[in-house]
Amino acid sequence: MARALELDLVEVADRANPPVCRIMDYGKYKYEAAQRAKDSRRKSTNVVVKEMKYRPKIGQGDFDTKTRKVGSFLDEGHKVKVTIMFRGREMQHPELGRKILEDIAEAVVEHGRVEVFPKLDGRNMIMVLAPDKKAQAAAAKRQSEDASEEAPPEAN
Repeated sequence: MARALELDLVEVADRANPPVCRIMDYGKYKYEAAQRAKDSRRKSTNVVVKEMKYRPKIGQGDFDTKTRKVGSFLDEGHKVKVTIMFRGREMQHPELGRKILEDIAEAVVEHGRVEVFPKLDGRNMIMVLAPDKKAQAAAAKRQSEDASEEAPPEAN
């Protein structure tokens, strides 16, 4: 029957009793399977964790620059691990590091959300931020509304 239809006889389930076979175009089947595998690879996202390191005595300019970069990482869809590095007597004041991490979380609230809350890990304090699509969409909508309000009406 397969030869008469110019198709292939393909064994589908060899463990079944009796084995199950199907008449199909095997080349077409292999091509479609490859396309499905390619699509699934394209749709899968590999999450990259970026790291940004801060110090307890960071200046305001450096803090703003690093925090802007954290926001851009979140916009690109990456997770961000924020690390506060303590040295020497700075370990006596972990509340300074916690304050910095809270300020970062507050500054990037429209880009992402806190996934792992601040915790002390040896001489470092760590917090993980994850991108938040809903917050990003709300921020973009708010910006477009602000831009449309500021634009002067055109006179004809």
